[in-house]
Amino acid sequence: MNRKLIWILAVWFAFAAPSVAAAEQEPGGGVAWESLTDAQQELLAGQKGQWNSLPPGRQEAMAVGSERWLSMNPEQQAKARERWSKWKKMTPEQRAHLRERWQRFHELTPAEKEALRERYRRFQSLSDRQREALRERWRQMTPEQRQRAIDRRTPQRRPAPVPTNRPPR
Repeated sequence: MNRKLIWILAVWFAFAAPSVAAAEQEPGGGVAWESLTDAQQELLAGQKGQWNSLPPGRQEAMAVGSERWLSMNPEQQAKARERWSKWKKMTPEQRAHLRERWQRFHELTPAEKEALRERYRRFQSLSDRQREALRERWRQMTPEQRQRAIDRRTPQRRPAPVPTNRPPR
């Protein structure tokens, strides 16, 4: 009886092991620590002990983030550290506001994004005095005045023309 049970378990493990391994490699199934490169493992060494208990999405995000970090030059890494430092100092409300603005930016059309980038470049090209004057002018506006200023600068989305059955001239 024991031999039969051992044989059944052996067959079961033989067929089950490949399907378990395949499930671990599927998208959304997380990232095995051993599948990370040596450089990624070194970068994420502080997470090694808890890696298997992290949600799969978090593992994937950290793996992708570590790849991106390792591909950055030192100047880019310094800027990323600075942004991370600012992020950590933000209140939860400030972070939520920033996430909402980021989401709104991603909902813009490519033309709207480019227009916004161009306005930002123009703002950055101003002198410190000009930028501060512009900020002060904005602070002095009422909410209604601010909304009107935004509306004047935001391209109005026009509805698509309604097709007609008239023949072209």
